[in-house]
Amino acid sequence: MDTASFVGILEKEGQLLADAAQVAGPDAVVPACPGWRTRDLLRHTGVVHRWAAAFVADRHTAPRPMDPHPELDGPDLVAWYRDSHRRLVDTLAGAAPDVECFTFLPGPPSALAFWARRQAHETTVHRYDAESARGGSPAPVAVEFAVDGVDELLRGFHARPKSRVRTASPRVLRVRATDADADADAVWTVRLSQEPPVTVRDADGDAECELAGPAEELYLALWNRRPLPAVSGDAELAALWRDTSAVV
Repeated sequence: MDTASFVGILEKEGQLLADAAQVAGPDAVVPACPGWRTRDLLRHTGVVHRWAAAFVADRHTAPRPMDPHPELDGPDLVAWYRDSHRRLVDTLAGAAPDVECFTFLPGPPSALAFWARRQAHETTVHRYDAESARGGSPAPVAVEFAVDGVDELLRGFHARPKSRVRTASPRVLRVRATDADADADAVWTVRLSQEPPVTVRDADGDAECELAGPAEELYLALWNRRPLPAVSGDAELAALWRDTSAVV
């Protein structure tokens, strides 16, 4: 997927998030985020949007903290979130393709591609949260985008030393999106050990456990928004992943 595609998804998903939060109201419980109400979701996601936009706009090359959450609530908070989202979309859409700034995951070919991809997935997961708080059926996640999100999580977030998914002895987990195009190569082999997981996008060798299902279900399950889809093999390995894979 190219940068423009990610920016387009980010724009749509942020609008859906704001619309769902407005309907849900600030006190609605966010089911997948213990202790959070919709106001917490808007404050968090809006601050993340502004933090991300600032790296690109200011060409800042070192890490820096996020701003404090605003004290706004109700309609004022929704309006602030919409403005935060708009700033991010406009910043990414107007940035030079070769802009240099801070990033924190491997994979994308440029800093701009990184932030467009990361914020598209950040917003999609939290859009699902907002729609879950609102009630009714959440909007679907497209197969290609969900496959990309699984890849970002497995080969990006869990390649970092922060990943808590560790095993005393080597283990192998496989993740398979069953509805992706044959040429999408939507199968991942995750090798677990006492070090951070090492993931390759292939189906080579045996695996002790496989998580398989439609790409959207895998995407949301691996982000701890839905139960894991079909599990074959060692269920304890699937449970280990579920219990330790939350991104910190």
